[in-house]
Amino acid sequence: MTMAEHDEILSDAEREALARVSAPSAPPQVVLVVDDDAATREALCLYLKAKGFECLSADGAQAALEQLRRNRRIGLMITDLRMAPEDGLGLIRLVRESERAELSIIVVSGDTDVKEAVDVMHLGVVDFLLKPVDLGKLVALVRKELRSE
Repeated sequence: MTMAEHDEILSDAEREALARVSAPSAPPQVVLVVDDDAATREALCLYLKAKGFECLSADGAQAALEQLRRNRRIGLMITDLRMAPEDGLGLIRLVRESERAELSIIVVSGDTDVKEAVDVMHLGVVDFLLKPVDLGKLVALVRKELRSE
């Protein structure tokens, strides 16, 4: 019996099920949390880890860009806007100009003005959440972006 004859034995649904079972599962994607405030950064990571997400953190733009270069599994970045020495808007622009330009980004900020919010949305971010963050909404966005519903 040839392989083609074997294929005819299986229905399309059975072939799909077999492909899912035999395909190696991709490692879970990682969330990168960027904030220059250590307490905020750690709290967000702890919360996301408690919800089952793998999480890395960076204390600013340069550390975030280094993480993005080193770790291809990062599928989502959550960043603050108000950071020193480089703000979150600059970081988002740098990411959009890099090989990681398609990265999903959620912005979390304590205060902002309308122009800044518009600038951020023009850079194609998923959402803009004001601090204190609605954690339920944040987790729903993370799940949606990483497709881990």
